Amino acid sequence: MALWEYKVITSGKGGFATPALLEKFLNDLGKEEWEIMEFRTQPDNPLAFSGLARRPTQRDWTLEDAAAAAARTEAEKLRVEFEAKFKAATSSAAAGGKTGEAAEPDDKLHQDDTFRRPRDTERDLDPTASEEDEALEIPEEEELPTFFDAIRPHMRRNQRGPGLSVSLEYLVKKFDMLENDLIGALKECGMALPAGENEPPVYVEYDGDLYWVNVNRQRQLFINTREKPRPVFRTVQAARVGAEAAEEPRSRNQEPAEAPVPDGRHEAPGERSEDAPVPAVLPEGPELLAKLRPMMRRNRGGWSGSLGFLSRALKCREADLGTALAPLGLRLSDGGEKAPEVEIGGFVYWLNKDGRGQAWINATEKAGDAPQKSEAAGGTPSVKNPELPLEPLAAPAGVLAAVRLLLKATKTGAIAGKVDRLAEELGKGQEEFLAALTGAGLKVPERPREKPVFVEQAGEIFWLNKNAKDELWLNAKASKFADGPDAAGGDEAEKKSRRGRSRKSETP
Repeated sequence: MALWEYKVITSGKGGFATPALLEKFLNDLGKEEWEIMEFRTQPDNPLAFSGLARRPTQRDWTLEDAAAAAARTEAEKLRVEFEAKFKAATSSAAAGGKTGEAAEPDDKLHQDDTFRRPRDTERDLDPTASEEDEALEIPEEEELPTFFDAIRPHMRRNQRGPGLSVSLEYLVKKFDMLENDLIGALKECGMALPAGENEPPVYVEYDGDLYWVNVNRQRQLFINTREKPRPVFRTVQAARVGAEAAEEPRSRNQEPAEAPVPDGRHEAPGERSEDAPVPAVLPEGPELLAKLRPMMRRNRGGWSGSLGFLSRALKCREADLGTALAPLGLRLSDGGEKAPEVEIGGFVYWLNKDGRGQAWINATEKAGDAPQKSEAAGGTPSVKNPELPLEPLAAPAGVLAAVRLLLKATKTGAIAGKVDRLAEELGKGQEEFLAALTGAGLKVPERPREKPVFVEQAGEIFWLNKNAKDELWLNAKASKFADGPDAAGGDEAEKKSRRGRSRKSETP
């Protein structure tokens, strides 16, 4: 009974690179007397397979095999003797030489004729191949694939970029090689090893593909490949057209050496700001404060506004606004000193800087001048305050000035208040309060979104509106005509005529 040994054969997941390598592998199995019992190929790659082979460890002896072997031996002896006699009869001169050659088959009698020597079938279909070429033995090194062809079946889709990639560690295990030997092969193929992960790659080209090596944060080397990109366009230099073509191009952050100012002066780049051109004349004294106060924002202590914002509203530079405030005694404190406070027109003004170094002007009502502690000074208006005089409500401008301090800031930048709440805080009836507002030129809207009638007072405009809940509100904001003579205390007759025109235009 024969004894067998078994062996699992496989080409690996990627398969062989060429059919010649597959044939060489199978021929080597035949030389080692392995018999393939099962051979399965992958549907998408015929060069990738797996299977099972076996070979006997001890031959079976039978009488039939022994008789057949003896018969072959006797037949071979008779053939050799007949061939020797025939050659001796035809040529006596070559008998001695032929006798020596005839002795060669004697050695073949002891050879095992059960194994057939493998033949190279790679050039069987080549019509130009000759028998001499088939007899030549090709060196084994030339039959090996190139380095790029050998690693290509093991590369997989790159998850972090285009093309394919494979780690050097994987190839070391797959090829059963030392890492230094594989790195040496990389360098011999012209590929450069990067020093770090941020170093730009060095590309090499082989067979229309680009190859390069990169390293990740764990210092692992990866070999990458992708198809060489083909150019689809070429760049050309275009010419500028229009007035901008004559200007010399400059950087976005570059500023001109000097910039002309409308009043004939020049400023250095450090003094240049994003403000509009400086006007010829700024208001002076209390008129400047009266113009600034409607632009300031309400807070718990009164009003405040940054000089940067106010200078842009006045269309001047921040430094010029600070210079105009200096004659009034308003200046920033030096070091830890407290800024001086100046009382002008029933208000107290002072300057300060915030944590970011931005300059601010602040205002609050002078203590004792107001009939009640206003909301701007940190208090809450009292309800039904009997101390509010009736005279301001009698005059058209007085009612707006009296109710101005009770309005609160809104998200849109204006100030507003409900009419019923304002009447209650003034201690008046709603009908009486509405009569005073209509006497000042305002009109009560009949429905929401009705176009309001605006009345201008002290650089601000006032109007009434209704919301979706049918609530009546009094609103005010800075007038866009604040730079005109009306905001600085201009002609009173002109303001009355403007209010008259507004009412007349809204009359149905």
